[in-house]
Amino acid sequence: MKVAHIFADAAGESHFGELEFALHDNGAIGRLSSWQPTTGLAFRETGADYDYAWHHAPRRQFIIMLDGHIEIEVSDGEKRQFVAGDVMLLEDTAGKGHRTRELSGKPRRSIFIALD
Repeated sequence: MKVAHIFADAAGESHFGELEFALHDNGAIGRLSSWQPTTGLAFRETGADYDYAWHHAPRRQFIIMLDGHIEIEVSDGEKRQFVAGDVMLLEDTAGKGHRTRELSGKPRRSIFIALD
């Protein structure tokens, strides 16, 4: 399973990458990755006009998009769009960070899963 990765380099610049979590046959229930240790989970809803200026992630965390359509820009200038079903791992906890804006004009729901 591929996951978008946002991280900061040693100079504080943020970048996109991609991680792949291997899935293994688990019989009748399908294919599963190995279990990932987590420390908490939060549900979130943002408004239709969400436009959050430059910020860094408050902690290492997965974000799972439930609905909505966002654009994230990292400090190296790259922009990517994400929709329902997309998964991101944010690890830019320091440095210049990223900015996020809602594109659908509708409220967005997502799940945050803290890793530390």
